[in-house]
Amino acid sequence: MPLRQVSFQRQAVKHPAGSCLVAFGDTRVLCTASIEKEVPPHRRGSGGGWLTAEYAMLPGSTSPRKRRDGPKQDGRSVEIQRLVGRSLRAAVNLDAIGEVSIMIDCDVLQADGGTRTAAITGGWVALHDALTVLARIQGAPGPQKYLLGQVAALSVGVVAGNLEVDLDYARDSKADVDMNVVMRGAIGAKPDDFIEVQGTGEQGVFARAQLDKLLDAASAGIAELFVLQRAALGL
Repeated sequence: MPLRQVSFQRQAVKHPAGSCLVAFGDTRVLCTASIEKEVPPHRRGSGGGWLTAEYAMLPGSTSPRKRRDGPKQDGRSVEIQRLVGRSLRAAVNLDAIGEVSIMIDCDVLQADGGTRTAAITGGWVALHDALTVLARIQGAPGPQKYLLGQVAALSVGVVAGNLEVDLDYARDSKADVDMNVVMRGAIGAKPDDFIEVQGTGEQGVFARAQLDKLLDAASAGIAELFVLQRAALGL
């Protein structure tokens, strides 16, 4: 099954250095990238910067209504924002950006499966725009100085015995095998490095041959996402 309809609306909000409203089918995630002139303690004095992320599902993003996170986030949100941060740090040469932090905020406006993969994929587009702004501030010719590559993510799975990609909620909830794959590649090339693979046999176990096919399908789908990201950025 092909990818759902994917779109990227850049500069979706005006205040952050970069922003992107990403859609994977009926899933909508607002991703913003803000530049802050401070770094966490473990990076102070290093001459390098940091990137971190926050993730939240807004109350109207699901039915029934999801209760807004209080002072203590739910465990799923914490797990996903750590994944987003790890994934997008793999795209940036932190030693090259100077002692600044880039804050990636991902707010799910509407959820229909694949919110974490949409957040990573849209987050990279917002990050690229933020690094373009940073390059202008620092007098660099462009964001290439800071980027280690292009990053995107995709869900794949086995549903009723069939391998499928970019699962919506209806298919994900019935999946025998569910997997999220995050990959990096040189800008203009296909993905060739895995950043993270999260795979679960929801209804039992899965064979090595199935795993290989799932990873191949994810790689092919992420290559399509790379093309769409570059088109949105005019690269």
